[in-house]
Amino acid sequence: MPYLGRFAPSPTGPLHAGSLVAALASWLDARAHGGRWLLRIEDVDRARCVPGADREIIEQLRRCGLVSDAPPVWQSQRTNLYEAALERLLAAGWAYPCGCSRAEIEAVLAAQGRPRARHAERVYPGTCRNGLHGQPVRATRLLCAPDRSHPDEALVIDWHDRWLGPQCQDVSAQVGDVVLHRADGAWAYQLAVVVDDAAQGVTDVVRGADLADNTPRQRHLQQVLGLPRPRYLHTPLVRTSDGEKLSKRHAAATLDLADPLAALRGAAAVLGLDVAAHELDPWLAAATTQWAARHAVGHALA
Repeated sequence: MPYLGRFAPSPTGPLHAGSLVAALASWLDARAHGGRWLLRIEDVDRARCVPGADREIIEQLRRCGLVSDAPPVWQSQRTNLYEAALERLLAAGWAYPCGCSRAEIEAVLAAQGRPRARHAERVYPGTCRNGLHGQPVRATRLLCAPDRSHPDEALVIDWHDRWLGPQCQDVSAQVGDVVLHRADGAWAYQLAVVVDDAAQGVTDVVRGADLADNTPRQRHLQQVLGLPRPRYLHTPLVRTSDGEKLSKRHAAATLDLADPLAALRGAAAVLGLDVAAHELDPWLAAATTQWAARHAVGHALA
């Protein structure tokens, strides 16, 4: 199967140093495999999107020589695909309506002696699996179990990451049933990314390590929807001085592109690459060669 990769930023602001690492790695991986590289703007969370940030991101990438091999797509224009997938899941019994608020979930977990740790997942306890109990619908959730006829069995997913190596997650214990759609109309990242990757024919997902723990629930969703499973590679993160992931939430500075090559060198260093070229196109070619020596694989998908 021909290689097809993608970079999928959320337009909550311009790119910063951490997001350039993921963009560069995904571009290099596509070029190292002789494949194509696409840009997808993940703007389903409209409340967090910054007007004009999508166009700024596209321009920042262009200045770094990272240009999509096809016109970019916007998730906000693809809701019909998500609606169709959700209808399939509901009809097959893999999804159900949920009426729980965050406070109610926290209360149930506390009563069970499972208070949520800082930065940890809010593990859904399955309260609405057997009905809403008179509550209004707040969300639609994905049943995370190996078999929908045995919903209480633990869903444990093993997978291989091309950078991190063997991975395993007990989705039932660490995540619970995943939100797919909220009553306010917002589509969850998990559903949108799985549907879009399949619709676009993505064979390889290259993204930051902060998204690695999303992979098991996405692989489960791919399985129950009967969709192909891409390979995954999760790159190291750029961190702040106090160890937090560099992000827009932590006021990460906009990427300084006064010298695009200097910005690319900084991203390459995080990826363990050291390229000596002093012009953009030769630098990208040399970086691709280095990446291929470390990360190129056959095209058979795991």
